Amino acid sequence: MKLEIGKRYNIHSYKHDSKIHRSWDEAVLLEKHENYLIFGNNRTKVTESDGRTWRTKEPAILYFFKDKWYNIIGQCKKDGIYYYCNIASPAIMEEDTIKYIDYDLDLRVFPDGSFKVLDRGEYKYHKELMGYSEKLDKVLKEQLSELIELVRNKELCFDHSVVEKYHEKYNNVKFSKQ
Repeated sequence: MKLEIGKRYNIHSYKHDSKIHRSWDEAVLLEKHENYLIFGNNRTKVTESDGRTWRTKEPAILYFFKDKWYNIIGQCKKDGIYYYCNIASPAIMEEDTIKYIDYDLDLRVFPDGSFKVLDRGEYKYHKELMGYSEKLDKVLKEQLSELIELVRNKELCFDHSVVEKYHEKYNNVKFSKQ
């Protein structure tokens, strides 16, 4: 599949049991790398598994990896850049859709670099309910530790200037298409 810079794609998040969890109707491809893709969106319509819809509140830069068990969303808010990191399967592209399995554990990173691990209870519940293997459990926890190290070292997109650069690129691509 040929991916095009500036093209709009969809995002589908699933649970381990293959059921759709959530979908987003816009992710504009900004850059392609060998092992990851960078997208941008703003005020994107989100549809929950029960049919409810809502819109994101701010511009976001999204990183989807082909070989990592997480994805990263840099949220450009008025008071700084926040990050929402999903522990998730490596992303795949099918037709015009980015797809991954969400494994509940999340890492919330604040503008000052502090962070908090979220949804441990939900992870434990789904691990038992859906029968995550011990091998999968180990991989997911290792990937959470890797993410925390990236945050501490301000690597990849955890350097705010990187997200700001892609936010500007998103605006340029978005407005050049209009």
